[in-house]
Amino acid sequence: MSWLFDPIRAQIQAWALSGVLPDAFQYGFVINALICGLFIGPILGGVGTMVVTKRLAFFSQAVGQAALTGVALGIILGEPLTSPYVTLFGFCILFGLVLNFTKNRTRMSTDTLIGVFLSISMAVGSSLLIFVAAKVNIHIVDQVLFGSILTVNNLDMTVLVIISALVSVLGVIRFNRMLVASFNPQLAHVRGVNVGFLDYLFILMITVITVASVKIIGAMLVEALLLIPAAAARILTRDIRGFFFVSIVISTISCIVGIIAPMLWNLPIPSGGAIVLVAAVFFCLATVARLFRRQAM
Repeated sequence: MSWLFDPIRAQIQAWALSGVLPDAFQYGFVINALICGLFIGPILGGVGTMVVTKRLAFFSQAVGQAALTGVALGIILGEPLTSPYVTLFGFCILFGLVLNFTKNRTRMSTDTLIGVFLSISMAVGSSLLIFVAAKVNIHIVDQVLFGSILTVNNLDMTVLVIISALVSVLGVIRFNRMLVASFNPQLAHVRGVNVGFLDYLFILMITVITVASVKIIGAMLVEALLLIPAAAARILTRDIRGFFFVSIVISTISCIVGIIAPMLWNLPIPSGGAIVLVAAVFFCLATVARLFRRQAM
């Protein structure tokens, strides 16, 4: 999809050269990072509201860690080192669906099952890394764990755009039903909502957007960007609509500021970490605002 990204990059670079934008925007990798942030922010902010509502806080972390195993499998099977997307998506989707299936068929709590599956995935991944280390530079694992938003290429951006579009369409079409199923599954069932199908669909949505974001902000930080903006929005708002849109705004601003600020001010902070830190500032401010609001009452 270079036909889509090249004109955008050219226009932004022209604005930077003319002084409309800071000089940092003359570089293509900075523009790529900003484009990724503009897609990741709204999607993770919106999906995060449902993650908080359904109490799936650690599911995205488990999927992110499973990505390590997916990357190791991809390298062993001969996929490109920088984009083993077939095994990455394949393994993580299978991981998420099997986890949800097991949850529905047993009486174990969700956090216990996530811990079990996460442990198994990490054990398999660490074992496979022994074979991977003999073939490639093991530091490639760092990009999976912590992301590398400033090294994304057209393929990474294309995958992100396609996944973002799919998740957005599914989310818009099914949002109300998912919301009812999250708050009151019994009521949703009475109204004819297929709660089981929506549960699997939402798990699939979280999985694919988490995997698409791993290369950008890292497996360790995807969970944080799913949760922190939504948690801050939950503190600030009292209705569902406000909860959803405030979370999107906080997540998007966090991505933009987290990408741009370290470059403008020469801060020795990776973009992924900076994004989460900005979101954490929003959460702290929301908490303080809530405390002052209560005292005023």
